Amino acid sequence: MIIFCACTIGVRAIIEVDASVTAYSLNQNLIDTATPPIPEAANWLSAYQGQHGPALNLAQAVPGDPPPAEFLEHIANAAKSAEATRYGNIFGDGALRAAFATECASVYQAPIAFDEVAITAGCNQAFFVSVLALAAAGDAVLLPAPWYFNHKMTLDMLGIEARPLPLSAEAGFIPDVEHAAALIDDKVKAIVLVTPNNPTGAIYPPGVINAFLDLAHDKNITLIVDETYRDFRVESDAPHGLFSDPRWRDRVISLYSFSKSFAIPGHRLGALIAGAPILEEIGKVLDCIQICPARATQIALPNAITTLGDWRKGITAEINGRAEAFQAAMVQAPDWQVDQIGAYFAYVRHPFSRIAATEVAERLAKDCGLLALPGSYFGPDQDQHLRLAFANVNRKEIERIPERLAALSGSTFATDVQWKDE
Repeated sequence: MIIFCACTIGVRAIIEVDASVTAYSLNQNLIDTATPPIPEAANWLSAYQGQHGPALNLAQAVPGDPPPAEFLEHIANAAKSAEATRYGNIFGDGALRAAFATECASVYQAPIAFDEVAITAGCNQAFFVSVLALAAAGDAVLLPAPWYFNHKMTLDMLGIEARPLPLSAEAGFIPDVEHAAALIDDKVKAIVLVTPNNPTGAIYPPGVINAFLDLAHDKNITLIVDETYRDFRVESDAPHGLFSDPRWRDRVISLYSFSKSFAIPGHRLGALIAGAPILEEIGKVLDCIQICPARATQIALPNAITTLGDWRKGITAEINGRAEAFQAAMVQAPDWQVDQIGAYFAYVRHPFSRIAATEVAERLAKDCGLLALPGSYFGPDQDQHLRLAFANVNRKEIERIPERLAALSGSTFATDVQWKDE
């Protein structure tokens, strides 16, 4: 029993509370959901003593360069306006929805209407509200593995089964539609594709993506395509032909990130494209979560969409140049194999066959000052891989990566591993 003494005006009260009722009763699904992995990994780097030079943080997918000063000035001016202090439309500001719809119609060479676009507080929210509109506790969503960990966390906390669709390095981590079909039963309400992929960097061929629309149509389920890194592809052709197929309005939700494409992750803006009936249901979720996205950046973005085209192309060229620099640098680390690379990420096979990826990543951070995420953060059977997000480091820093990998391979850690293998 716990006794509290509470003092009020002129009254001294003794309150007795049975200890058995003081414990919080928490959602078991939430308790069973993994903790956010990036802060956990970042703690490893705090133990690094600097013996190999400045730490290299390749853990989080963040833009390495800020947006242009004039765009930041537009955001600042918008933030000063009275309009930015008011509630906006649940689905986002009209000017931004219209500008984004126009741009997407150009990108995909297909008509996309204003009322088929919603603005969200980041792409993670776009995924959350989409899943909540499609599935309930006890349902299932097909999730290619390795998966983006926040997708898995979302499904876990909602009590929705994350059904793995295993991918292989031999197939370039490209999902197989026939394998997916075999995993679908009456519980499955949606399929998730991420392209360009997080964590592998794989870019799915348009034919593969279109085949998954056929599968979704045949199985009467929804295809969610997370295109957070869409604007960092080398190819200028349409990423897929989904929006040219009239079935898409009943079967497809596409997700997008202004945070990545305009280098404004702190402003938390994303978007989704869906048929109007689906969007209407999603609006109920948006109204309960945030009512509307923050206004200032919404006000500034329509102009940025039309005027920052050359800057965005330059950023894409730079990030793809960093991918090339990464591949060139890894020639100096032949024991570490780049199994896939694209957009922001390289998925690298480490040389310690019997050691868990978490242990490899932890020692690489603490002893060598290089922070990468272990493959085990991204699903089952990923212990041979690390994810390195190279977009947020410059080319000089990329050139130092093989030195850090070699430092681990030549350390007592490698000797201990060899002893374990024997």
